[in-house]
Amino acid sequence: MQEILLKDLGHLPYLEAFEIQNSYFEAIKAIKLKNKQEELTEPTPNYFLFTSHPHVYTLGKSGDARHLLLQEEGLKKHGVTFVKSNRGGDITYHGPGQIIGYPIIDLDNFYTDIHKYLRMLEEVIILTLADYGIKGMRSEGETGVWLDVGTPFARKICAMGVRTSRWVTMHGFALNVSTDLSYFDHIIPCGIVGKGVTSMERELNKAIDKTAVKKSILKHFAAQFEAEFNMG
Repeated sequence: MQEILLKDLGHLPYLEAFEIQNSYFEAIKAIKLKNKQEELTEPTPNYFLFTSHPHVYTLGKSGDARHLLLQEEGLKKHGVTFVKSNRGGDITYHGPGQIIGYPIIDLDNFYTDIHKYLRMLEEVIILTLADYGIKGMRSEGETGVWLDVGTPFARKICAMGVRTSRWVTMHGFALNVSTDLSYFDHIIPCGIVGKGVTSMERELNKAIDKTAVKKSILKHFAAQFEAEFNMG
């Protein structure tokens, strides 16, 4: 069973959290490169970072900047920053009220299949939502977790975007728990037109304890990935 070092970074600016996860990402890759060059077998660590960010729009590598509907003046008015990210995917919003998870893991310790990795991340969130009586599901061709797929009321509750190099992952998921959804009005979320966004609190019409949601996420992540968490 693989060990995953758990770190809760608290509420951090996006770029500050990025630097932290990138440092782990590069360190794991360096171990793998050294192992290959020197024919060593040093084990690689795995990390899982929890965080949340002040208001920020992030644009993935394959994203279209036209999906941001605000100019610089509008960004300032709403107190939100804009960052180009090296993750996959298009534009999304991060802000208070989200639970953001950044698994920085060596898939060589688990399996080398990016498609499977994304589907398992989705499954973790689907199972977590089920603990709260919310029926999350996948939408074919669209990464993330949705509600009421195939109806006029389809809405996204969890966005996902990852980057991998040498089978090491970074970035991850953003689950809307008590998010101010009005910030999504200023973008075309993930470049998808005609579908809404939602949060756990909007769906359940009650306050949700984010600490309890995190525990549920970790329970299902550990089961899906056959891993155990330790505080790093």
